[in-house]
Amino acid sequence: MKDRCPWCGDDPLYMEYHDTEWGVPEYDSRALWEKLILDGFQAGLSWYTILKKRDNFRAAFAGFDPVKVSAFTQEDVDRLLQDAGIIRHRGKIESTIRSAAAWQKIEERDGFDNWLWRYVDGVPMQNSYQTMAEVPGFTDLSKRISKDLKAEGFNFCGPTIVYAFMQAVGIVNDHLLACPRHDEVKSLAR
Repeated sequence: MKDRCPWCGDDPLYMEYHDTEWGVPEYDSRALWEKLILDGFQAGLSWYTILKKRDNFRAAFAGFDPVKVSAFTQEDVDRLLQDAGIIRHRGKIESTIRSAAAWQKIEERDGFDNWLWRYVDGVPMQNSYQTMAEVPGFTDLSKRISKDLKAEGFNFCGPTIVYAFMQAVGIVNDHLLACPRHDEVKSLAR
């Protein structure tokens, strides 16, 4: 794909992710939770590291079924700390379990998808950046969502993590204007 966003370079895994997933509006509550958790695991690492281990994460965390994950015990934490296929960080693992319980409360009350998408009235924000240097690391909105997620019981969801999440799940379209995916992703909005 000519003129794709330069952050994915020429690595086939990154290019596939860019060309098929990144920025596509996601409206499934469970899938949104999975992506938020994976973005939290990324903290301090590259997204490429997480992307390579994503299938291992899915296996380790019961397919990212929040109901199952919320029932994980200390034995599960110990098991996950021994799993070389994922990021073995006690804080992030324990946060995932707590976040699964927080997700359930939001899901029952509002629907996690509705809860997130209300920040943009259900309509993805369409940015028009021409260079990567213009793309912010976080915004006032990502700060607000981060604060609200933390108030609900989530961790590892600071403003920078939340903005990366917003980009990935299409709450904001940050494909560069010259990238063919910019208009393609824009057309996928509900």
